[in-house]
Amino acid sequence: MKKECATLSIILVLLVTLPVYAGPPLDVVQTNVNKGLEVLRDPKLKAESAKEVKKEKLRLIYNNLFDDVELSKRTLARNWNSMNAAQRQEFVQLFRQVLEKAYVDKILAYTNEKIVFERETMVSGTLAEIQTKVVTSSKEVPISYRVILKGSDWKVYDVVVENVSLVLNYRTQFNDILAKNTPDQLIEILRKKVKGQ
Repeated sequence: MKKECATLSIILVLLVTLPVYAGPPLDVVQTNVNKGLEVLRDPKLKAESAKEVKKEKLRLIYNNLFDDVELSKRTLARNWNSMNAAQRQEFVQLFRQVLEKAYVDKILAYTNEKIVFERETMVSGTLAEIQTKVVTSSKEVPISYRVILKGSDWKVYDVVVENVSLVLNYRTQFNDILAKNTPDQLIEILRKKVKGQ
């Protein structure tokens, strides 16, 4: 009986000292992706006139799932440190708008493809990768979500589509720009891109 009580006490202490998570990384990604699919499948949002409402609903899901600052820091890598606080803040906002312009039409073109959540790989205590695939009538497209634990929330900081990392793709572009330009000039380039110039 004493041995059982001691074992129970150890288990309780371990449970109390374990960090409280919002849920396994896979659950967080799956829940939010499924919410996005519900918006895309909603028959009330199929009309062209509902496009802005649909976009706003998807933005809310994106806010819940993605960490814009982490995504920006990892994309800029060492160049992040050469920016002041105001430049960083504007870069984060502009980069988010650039990504929306680049990907929103592809997302809105969704036509009931099946998404399979395959597995979760813990890279460390605060990093994980979620492997999924989009199954179309003609092919399967592998998509991985790289997530980081921030406080008690798992947030996406990179998406890898067919082995192409969003972070690395944009890092190459921004490194090329910053090799010849200042951070302010990069921000001006992004402002123009957002305005469609």
